[in-house]
Amino acid sequence: MRIRLLFFALYRDLAGVPEMELETRPGATAATIVEELRRAGGGLARLPETPAVAVNREYAPLSTVLRDGDELAFLPPVAGG
Repeated sequence: MRIRLLFFALYRDLAGVPEMELETRPGATAATIVEELRRAGGGLARLPETPAVAVNREYAPLSTVLRDGDELAFLPPVAGG
């Protein structure tokens, strides 16, 4: 199944691209994708183990099961002040 990944701010810098597509197994969760990206190495090896994510433009827990064609966005930490 194919998942569209979106990277913002710091995560875009780590990935080197604003978006990419990833082929993964059916039943994969957002946490599975994080683990796959971290294992692949490169800048994404520095991706936190528990980043904030959105699935199809809605905040979602990492336990969310993904479906073919879903969009998984990595949302950087936000500081206020």
